[in-house]
Amino acid sequence: MESLNLTTKILVYGYEESTEDIKKLIDEAKSATKGAYAPYSGFHVGAAIMLANGKIVTGNNQENAAYPSGLCAERVAIFSANSQYPDIAITTIAIAALHNGSFTDSPCCPCGGCRQTMVEIENRFDSPLRIVMYGEEKIYEVESIKTLLPLSFSEKSLSE
Repeated sequence: MESLNLTTKILVYGYEESTEDIKKLIDEAKSATKGAYAPYSGFHVGAAIMLANGKIVTGNNQENAAYPSGLCAERVAIFSANSQYPDIAITTIAIAALHNGSFTDSPCCPCGGCRQTMVEIENRFDSPLRIVMYGEEKIYEVESIKTLLPLSFSEKSLSE
């Protein structure tokens, strides 16, 4: 029998410790929460993506009474970026959530479906995708989505 030991490195810091680029991306994600359509959960999520060409693309969650027909903010932003800039890599994504009129104290982390979509982006562009998860009390940052989803399903999985 063999054992796999997986290690996750997550940077934890406050907003004021962020670089100006990260602050700008967080601010864009927070602003994007305002356009979320979340009448059922009341949980408004915004995502802001930095592309390799410096462009920022945002998205927000879009709910639907026929769950799970809605879509998460992260995937809305990723799909929007891919449709507008299909050959430009995504370098960073920031995520923020607003609930009951306030931003969450704890960082908003991507769901499994969004993580799998982010893995596809990393693999497609052969470049790490940094994830910044905002919370009022602290921010989590990882250098690659593979940190959050180390045993992911990929194109290689289809050929084995």
